Amino acid sequence: MSGLSTVFILLGLFLLGGVYSFWKQQLPKSLIVLLSVGSALCLAAGVLRLEVWN
Repeated sequence: MSGLSTVFILLGLFLLGGVYSFWKQQLPKSLIVLLSVGSALCLAAGVLRLEVWN
């Protein structure tokens, strides 16, 4: 597992925690959707950068 894939996965999990927090605080849905899309993209980038795909 390379360093950049680790950073992407950790950033995606951090943003996913933010999505949960914002959902519990009843913040605007557009902000939650934007944050969840960013989280999904970071997680996908981290998983795709793993060495197992080569």
